[in-house]
Amino acid sequence: MRVTVKLFATLQKDRFGVIEGEFPEGTTVGDIVRHYGVPEKDVTLIFINGRHGEFETGLSDGDTLALFPPVGGG
Repeated sequence: MRVTVKLFATLQKDRFGVIEGEFPEGTTVGDIVRHYGVPEKDVTLIFINGRHGEFETGLSDGDTLALFPPVGGG
């Protein structure tokens, strides 16, 4: 199945912004995070097709996964 993965802000450092990958059926968000070497502790917001997701959430063909680091502000 094809999944588009988008990394935002500091998660892009030394990685990518957007990439499309081919993954086996049953792949979870956590599987993709580990596949691309993103430390789970650095991911605080997960969206799948614009809806909140978790590391255990299974993905489907054509999904777009967006991963965000902690949001700072002042």
